[in-house]
Amino acid sequence: MRIWGTALALLLGACASVGDAPVAEAPLVGKPLTAENQAQMKSAGAEILFWAQAQRFERFRAMETLFPGHRVTAGGNVRTLPAGAPLAIGDAEVDAYMQANNVAGLIVLQDGKVRLERYAFGYGPEGRWTSFSVAKSFTSTLVGAAVRDGSIKSLSDPVTRYIPELAGSGYDGVTVEQLLTMTSGVRWNEDYTDPNSDVAKMYAAEVPPGVDPTVAYMRTLPRATPPGEKWVYKTGETNLIGVLVTRVTGKSLAAYLSEKVWRPYGMEQDAFWMIDGTMQDLGGCCMSVSLRDYARMGQFALEGGKGVVPDNWFANATAAKAQTGRPGFGYGYQWWTYPQGRYGAQGIFGQAITVDPAKRIVIAQSAAWPKATGPELGAARLAFFGRLIAAAD
Repeated sequence: MRIWGTALALLLGACASVGDAPVAEAPLVGKPLTAENQAQMKSAGAEILFWAQAQRFERFRAMETLFPGHRVTAGGNVRTLPAGAPLAIGDAEVDAYMQANNVAGLIVLQDGKVRLERYAFGYGPEGRWTSFSVAKSFTSTLVGAAVRDGSIKSLSDPVTRYIPELAGSGYDGVTVEQLLTMTSGVRWNEDYTDPNSDVAKMYAAEVPPGVDPTVAYMRTLPRATPPGEKWVYKTGETNLIGVLVTRVTGKSLAAYLSEKVWRPYGMEQDAFWMIDGTMQDLGGCCMSVSLRDYARMGQFALEGGKGVVPDNWFANATAAKAQTGRPGFGYGYQWWTYPQGRYGAQGIFGQAITVDPAKRIVIAQSAAWPKATGPELGAARLAFFGRLIAAAD
């Protein structure tokens, strides 16, 4: 999948010029956001794809010690995950998969019950692990909440209605829905190996105080194809979605997620959401969440998010709205769609939430793959997740 540059660009976002915070309704946590540590933060962001394996295992579960962020506050009533019958799969097979793929946490729910839960590499149920682009699906869910609240009138609205600074840019005529499905038609290069790619340059330019760095860059991009015609993976557009949600709700993404999902649904632990230099939560990346709470988020989607998003939200969000060029695999509202009616959230280095509605199964995985992504790694995960679902018969 085309997510190689996602983490780097978003981590560089934590190094944008410090300006006035548009919203600060969630507690600030993690590394202090000061002008003095900007250079150090930028260096850490630039190195993340090249951390040694031992560093990945250590730092993926301690991102708040390296970067600033907001706390997504949990409530007092935890949604229990009772034990279910163990899956019909041998411990040796699970261990072999986890060791071969550097999987630190793996959990399987069926009907909301835990049928498998395993940890490795020093990780455990009390810890948090970074999400990378899994966060995109969380941000999408907040769009659904804003639609239900009436803060977003329609997904057919032009993006410029909510982010007027984009008027006169390639985003003229692009709808909120096209932003969600990454079919805006705006030109974008997500290839980190190209030093002139958008994902590499997005935060390089100086931004005047008070100007959102994502909006400042995205409004410079030209139109490549008519809106709605072509899918291109664009981390910058998920950041725009985050800006849009913050503006229409008047709340940080972390505060809104806490209000709409984390507390009422009964998440067990606080989460950490990385911010940029303007204190905007990074819509496309970098939440740190416990394994069980990743699974609860998948369960929330499976159950339809009743009372939080419109009744048909997840049915639409997890349906293939765009084709990714791989038969059977599509893209919805910041959710990936898979064969056999399954869908999920994905992040580099092996992060995943996969949902099988037919069998009412949720699988969550936290990992530190030996490289950001690759067809062999994705194929191994797809095959093993299929094995886990088959074992639930």
